[in-house]
Amino acid sequence: MGTDGGRARGALARYTAGAVLVRLADEGARVALVLLAVERTGSAGYGGLLVAALMVPHVLAGPVVGAIADTVRRRRLCYCLTLLGYGGALLAAVLSAAVSRPLSVALVVLAGCLAPIMLGGLTSLLRDLAPDRLDTAFGLDATSYNLAGIAGPAIAAVTAGPAGATAATVVLVALVAVGTLVLSTLPIRDRPARVHRHGAAGRRAPLGAVPLLWRRPRLGAVTLASSVGYLGVGALPVVAALLAARFHHTAYTGLFLAAASLGGLAGSLWYARFPIRSRPPERVVLASLLVMAVPFALVPLAPSVWVTLPLFVLVGVLNGPLFCAVLAVRDQEAPPAAHTQVFTIGAGLKTTSAAAGSALAGAVTGAGVGVLLLGIAACQALGAVAGAAVLATPRRRQPVGAGGR
Repeated sequence: MGTDGGRARGALARYTAGAVLVRLADEGARVALVLLAVERTGSAGYGGLLVAALMVPHVLAGPVVGAIADTVRRRRLCYCLTLLGYGGALLAAVLSAAVSRPLSVALVVLAGCLAPIMLGGLTSLLRDLAPDRLDTAFGLDATSYNLAGIAGPAIAAVTAGPAGATAATVVLVALVAVGTLVLSTLPIRDRPARVHRHGAAGRRAPLGAVPLLWRRPRLGAVTLASSVGYLGVGALPVVAALLAARFHHTAYTGLFLAAASLGGLAGSLWYARFPIRSRPPERVVLASLLVMAVPFALVPLAPSVWVTLPLFVLVGVLNGPLFCAVLAVRDQEAPPAAHTQVFTIGAGLKTTSAAAGSALAGAVTGAGVGVLLLGIAACQALGAVAGAAVLATPRRRQPVGAGGR
């Protein structure tokens, strides 16, 4: 027992280190691409196109990438090649930007198509790596996202300052390579040849896991609730910039976002150490969303920066257990034949929802920061209500052998 526990802890430590490294690149790439556009054209408009090319494919390619990962026999090789492919496509896109913009955009789209494997795809491995410590594993996985969210953009910006956006991208790709090397040491077993042969049918159904979102109320509830909630969370960068202008100091933009990220890091670490087992995870998701609406609604009333910052920290702290609980429901509701696909679909929807929220907030900045913050709060509450409504729908009886957990 002690030996198995030690192996699980070692695997989790290596997983977390590798996940942080590759996800640093995913977070930093958005900054590097915008800085590349400014260098090449003097305008961030082209950067917006590149960021969209990187983000939009997450939801479109997620089901396909997940289906492949669910059926391929040599899983470790599949993951490593996909991660290295992401880094190679990103680097090639930056190097080709001076030669051909269409080629550069196409290569960024390719990177975006491969990105779901470093998000939900990696998370789906935790069931095999630490089956008896999943609460801790999900907490550490959420921590990797928060660390990447804090450090990834900073690495890209700090490197690009003196050396340029191309050098910043080289650094990010190097992180992907090192992270892939670490992840290649994980005990990810190949699928038996028999399972591999039967799984070939899964390749013909890249959207095979999508019906699970309405056939399994718990999965559908947390997917809908978190997606609506992240529609509001995606507006945070725009809101942070407007708040900084209100307090007459642009540097506060980064300070507000850092406060939310640090709060998320604290919340994830807390959940890893003290998981909430007294309530079903889907209830934790809905409760967290409802409570998150409160600090968002209070921010417009904050008279100073020092009152605003703790509210952003609180948002992050609440997002920690929310995200971990979402991962727990995905793991419990995903059948073995579509396990990875459920995670890549969920991650893709969350990413796309956040991107849509950011774009929407940018389009309505004229309404004022107070209205935007109330809109973000409303998204959290609406997400909780929508999720509760899905949970209240009658459950369909599933046939024996459906693969539920």
